[in-house]
Amino acid sequence: VTHSIPACIGSMTINSKQLDNESPVSIFAVNKCYETVQDGTFFDGSGFAALVREGYKVRSDVNITLEFRTTAVHGVLLGVSSAKVDAIGLEIVHGKVLFHVNNGAGRITAAYEPRGTNSLCDGKWHKLQAHKSKHGISLIIDGNLVHTDNPYIQSTSADTNNPIYVGGYPADVKQNCLTSKNSFHGCLRNLVLTKGQHTELFDFSRAFDLRGVFPHSCPEAEH
Repeated sequence: VTHSIPACIGSMTINSKQLDNESPVSIFAVNKCYETVQDGTFFDGSGFAALVREGYKVRSDVNITLEFRTTAVHGVLLGVSSAKVDAIGLEIVHGKVLFHVNNGAGRITAAYEPRGTNSLCDGKWHKLQAHKSKHGISLIIDGNLVHTDNPYIQSTSADTNNPIYVGGYPADVKQNCLTSKNSFHGCLRNLVLTKGQHTELFDFSRAFDLRGVFPHSCPEAEH
């Protein structure tokens, strides 16, 4: 077994002596347990999850769906980049959701602006779908569609080869399609990337690097 148990453990005794779990000698990626939890992964606003160590290839077409819940008006949702300029990025900036794509010739952006700055950052679940095709990009938030055409008609493929970073990214990693450095604070669930007939649901507990991220533990209300 190479990954930790997604569970709460309490009242542990060894030789009839109860262990004090309030003041451990050392602790790593362990959070408090919540009496009421929801499906989802909690991001505490300090880190990120890194998926697909060998690199994810976006190329000409990808469809991303996820659900998010936050009270913060800024935060990185997802980024996949390359050593060059090719990249895609999803982020929340001033309460708007931005989907950026660079196929090599320049960045194009689809922006969803809700009526109020806080209406997507109300602590409730919101559904997001971001689709990149050769000739355009679109963003659907809670059923509302925003579309942007690709003006660079010769440039249709985002040739990425880096991991998928979710909820943030390390300081030494370049992200060509993210403007924010703010890590996401809140909960994410049901992250699915689809390319053609291939659909992949990502389990955060199997990420190769997790910092400030607690898989399968999403508090019902944030404090």
